[in-house]
Amino acid sequence: MDIRELEKTALDVRIGVIKALSNAGSGHPGGSLSIADVVTALYFNEMNIDPGNPGMKGRDKCVFSKGHAGPAQLSAMGIAGYFDMDDFTANLRKMGSIFQGHPNMKIPGVEMSTGSLGQGFSAAAGMAMANKLDADPGRIYVVLGDGELQEGLVWEAAMSSSHYGLDNLVAIVDHNGLQIDGRNDDVMTVNPIGAKFKGFGWNVIEIDGHDMRQILDAFAKARGCKGKPTVIVAETVKGKGVSFMENQAGWHGKAPNEEQTDQALKELEAAKAAIG
Repeated sequence: MDIRELEKTALDVRIGVIKALSNAGSGHPGGSLSIADVVTALYFNEMNIDPGNPGMKGRDKCVFSKGHAGPAQLSAMGIAGYFDMDDFTANLRKMGSIFQGHPNMKIPGVEMSTGSLGQGFSAAAGMAMANKLDADPGRIYVVLGDGELQEGLVWEAAMSSSHYGLDNLVAIVDHNGLQIDGRNDDVMTVNPIGAKFKGFGWNVIEIDGHDMRQILDAFAKARGCKGKPTVIVAETVKGKGVSFMENQAGWHGKAPNEEQTDQALKELEAAKAAIG
């Protein structure tokens, strides 16, 4: 896909998130919308994957350590063809559905069940180490929230990943500055994120997480880095793409009602049409 197609697909990912959460009546739109551009770049440009063969040997893997933003991952996967998109949007969080509120390994292509913050990062580090030991060419991508960096487990994984030279591991921090209780800086500051990871021996790349060109360039630079893991600190806007959700901590974990859903979908469709 070219840049314009990726930007339109990212809006489709956001549309899928809104539809799914609206039908579910619960979920986490804010962080799902903020990471949509990055997850689109991963599934439609960066990763070596085959939706028709989710268990393909040598594949790249994506772990959503910020599991509450799993709807963004599932929306991208549905569009990519891992499963029926309508099934996802209609049955997220419904009893008996494989589409739970957080990533679930019963879904073909989901590599790790997550939700307890920090644990997905540790699992991703283990996957990267296993690939090194097995001479598996697959790369591991792990998405973290900025509030998640308040977990001590994150820094243990960061330290070990650097120690073992896991240059097949790429972490993406969704730095939207907000978490369920408000601003990161008020709850427990996580800044300066880049400097912290650099201190732990990581290659650090800082970007605008809504600029598709910057996202693609960052992944290319990460592939070229040898001997150490890479972290991409993506500056984002919580609720990106929906005017009344943007930069509002209250939309961390609340589904839109019918009227709000209609407005959100109109805004996203209009943004998509504007791309041409």
